[in-house]
Amino acid sequence: MHGAIRLVCSSQNRLKTASWGLLFLGATGALYWQFGVLFEQYWGYPVIMTVSVHSEGKLFPSVTLCDMNPHRPRLASQQLQALDEFARENIYALYKFNFSGSGDAPLAEDRGPEPTFRLDRSIRLQKLSGPGGQNSVGFRLCNSTGGDCFYRAYSSGVTAVRAWYRFHYLDLLGALPTDHEHSHQDHGGHFVFSCHYNGQDCQARHFQTFHHPSYGSCYTFSGMWAAQHPGITHGISLVLRAEQQDHLPLLSTEAGIKVIVHKRDHTPFLEHLGFSIRPGTETTIGIREDEVHRLGSPYGNCTEGAEGAGVPLLYNATYTMQACLVSCFQLLMVNTCSCGYYFYPLPAGAEYCSSARHPAWGHCFYRLYRQLENHQLPCVSRCPRPCRESSYKLSAWTSMWPSSKSEDWILAVLGQHSRRHLGRSPGQSPGRSPRWSQRPRSNVAKVNIFFQELNYRTVDETPVYSVPQLLSAMGSLWSLWFGSSVLSVVELLELLFDAVALTLLLGCRRLHRGQGSQRRAAHT
Repeated sequence: MHGAIRLVCSSQNRLKTASWGLLFLGATGALYWQFGVLFEQYWGYPVIMTVSVHSEGKLFPSVTLCDMNPHRPRLASQQLQALDEFARENIYALYKFNFSGSGDAPLAEDRGPEPTFRLDRSIRLQKLSGPGGQNSVGFRLCNSTGGDCFYRAYSSGVTAVRAWYRFHYLDLLGALPTDHEHSHQDHGGHFVFSCHYNGQDCQARHFQTFHHPSYGSCYTFSGMWAAQHPGITHGISLVLRAEQQDHLPLLSTEAGIKVIVHKRDHTPFLEHLGFSIRPGTETTIGIREDEVHRLGSPYGNCTEGAEGAGVPLLYNATYTMQACLVSCFQLLMVNTCSCGYYFYPLPAGAEYCSSARHPAWGHCFYRLYRQLENHQLPCVSRCPRPCRESSYKLSAWTSMWPSSKSEDWILAVLGQHSRRHLGRSPGQSPGRSPRWSQRPRSNVAKVNIFFQELNYRTVDETPVYSVPQLLSAMGSLWSLWFGSSVLSVVELLELLFDAVALTLLLGCRRLHRGQGSQRRAAHT
């Protein structure tokens, strides 16, 4: 090694010996300092992202569409009328405005037993004075004893009215039997006028229907379709009915269609994802797919499935972080408030919140939800990201549809389809004319969804330092400071071993000589 030989060769010159000794000690200190930095980085387990591009056929993603037209549950028509009357009173008290309701009369036939529902009239809309003289609108929530109250305030009056009505609406739904949703599925039975994938008609087995309390009747198309070619003609094309019947005007203020593109076996979270399609337009959506492959422990915190999460998943679907967060919040809701939030699945043995069975549940829910907004709940730490995750990048274009040249015959054909297959809309009073004849263009929309290209990117996490890379970095540092190699290190170890052996040998010899001197002294 460089430097060590100079200590021997300069033994006759004390100045050189001292200089080379200081240089040798300085190089040794710098070497082990950089060794410390290197091992600190290695034990931090850093990763780098490696991007690669692949090209092969992909399964077409699932597409969930909702008509954004929630309607009155048949079992709660009278209770909703009472809620609408209460809403008129509140809005008139605030804005001196009388809004017209949907006008739907309660259905007498096949209504079944009336659910137990108690309209909490103490929770009213109020004008609130904020800091700086700013006015807001909200409502007050108190616990069961009335000793702890707070205001849920909103700067927008429209947002406040919707949130207040939504709270009472969920309170009503919580009192209904859990199987009442099956009666909603026929409402969306003619939501889709036509469906084609890759030039072929879609079959009934390719989609599932469900009802969302805020977004109405929803369809999820999830056929086992393999996309072999990019382009519009090889994607899915749908003509949809976007008619708004205004069953719940305070709950739904949008007109259009909600669309989410998601991976198969993944739960579509309509409240957090997706986008809206405007009626009277043709929307073309191009898809690009990205895949992320994450490293597990010790390089990061990810899970291969629901078994690796700290929360039991309430959804019968593939693990996603969003599903885990929702499940975590619902479990905390059940444990804290003794009931579950209506929009989320229930754990075994729990029931949905309703003032009839759980007074002041809104106070408990909004307290817990505020903690969630402020990141004070442990859900994020309990819900790791999946180790393998796919995401879809969407690009959308819109144009007016039908065009002015083809509007007459297309709307006439769709109108005949509507009258022939729909007849009277569900919940529509006898004798009332369909909305189709009034504003036909606003009742239809066309959607095309396709892969823009079959090339997809994979983002892989790879360790910055593997064991061979660590040894290579150590060898580089050793060579930099001492000009040594592996054999030089072995020679140094041999030197240290010889020095230790020689020291022990000399020590034993001195000890033996000392003992011999003592014996001779004893004889004399």
